[in-house]
Amino acid sequence: MRILGIDPGTMVLGYGVIDSHGDTITLVTYEALKCRSRSSMGERLFFLYKSLCEVIKEYSPDEIAIETPFVAENARTALAIGKAQAIALLAAASFSIPAFEYSPTAIKYNTASYGASSKAQVQEMVRLQLNLREVPAPADCADALAAAICHLRQSHLNNLTGGREK
Repeated sequence: MRILGIDPGTMVLGYGVIDSHGDTITLVTYEALKCRSRSSMGERLFFLYKSLCEVIKEYSPDEIAIETPFVAENARTALAIGKAQAIALLAAASFSIPAFEYSPTAIKYNTASYGASSKAQVQEMVRLQLNLREVPAPADCADALAAAICHLRQSHLNNLTGGREK
């Protein structure tokens, strides 16, 4: 199974692609899509949409995992991230690829086995699980890969339980 993980943002959107074969997870690629700071919101969202469509065409993921915004921290930031999240969902739908959304807590739990893990702990677990020499940078890429790993773990759990969640 090939999974595209996305850490949405309207200035920087991180993505990462992993392959899963049995118990083995392999890194395919990761990158950060960076928007021009002086671009309007519409221009940034259009750039992100076009870029994600190109990523989907190039890597042909089977499923897409998207991190949802954490609202309690800053509502204005959460709204902006929500716009990028919507673009990721639209790109997935444009190619009829199933998209799944995960909260930051779910991603931390499924990646580092603890829902209150620090960002550094999650990044280190991404590095270890993908057998990388260094933590993927920028952090948006590590977060996107964590979303992909989270989805993989959740998919395996759903398969084991016949699709019934806890």
